[in-house]
Amino acid sequence: MDFKNTVIIFTSNLGTSDISKAVGLGFTSGQDTASNYERMKNKVNDELKKHFRPEFLNRIDDIIVFHQLTQDEIIKMVDLMIARVETQLKNKDMALELTDRAKSLLAKRGFDPVLGARPLRRTIQREIEDTLSEKILFGEIQPGQIIITDVEGWDGVSDDHDKAKFVFRGEAKPNRVPDAPPVDLAAPAASEVQDAPVTETE
Repeated sequence: MDFKNTVIIFTSNLGTSDISKAVGLGFTSGQDTASNYERMKNKVNDELKKHFRPEFLNRIDDIIVFHQLTQDEIIKMVDLMIARVETQLKNKDMALELTDRAKSLLAKRGFDPVLGARPLRRTIQREIEDTLSEKILFGEIQPGQIIITDVEGWDGVSDDHDKAKFVFRGEAKPNRVPDAPPVDLAAPAASEVQDAPVTETE
């Protein structure tokens, strides 16, 4: 086996058992994020030294400890995953639109301090896709509608969102805006204007 021109990447979850205690259960920002990252980085490096011999660690070119995902980054992931759902709905002549509060709730329920964004895919499937499938099956949402997804029972900020629920309503899709203004059939054609006789006046 030839390892020339090869980059070998090792991944490890050492220290993750204490990450949730160190960074808390919510999203942080600013100075708190920086201090949490430094504590997490030190903890991970300590665990590496406990589990691996110095001879092995010295052969590693670099050790990277990833930052905890921010809420904005999680919401961007929500947008990407929801875009896949929108593609499926287009085949049924439907569109999907989530309010900012709905995106924030998906981000909170789909994020775990230790697991990161891994539960997000399951959260979207459970909270959005499964519910939409039932409503389409029972005719509560019809083709030709935009499905507006919002949240009830949550202020959009607090971590107390256990009783919050997603709500869906179908609205008629707006008529398509024409690409060009309609042609006035009563107006003379360009050729007729060019061929029209020119009269001179004194």
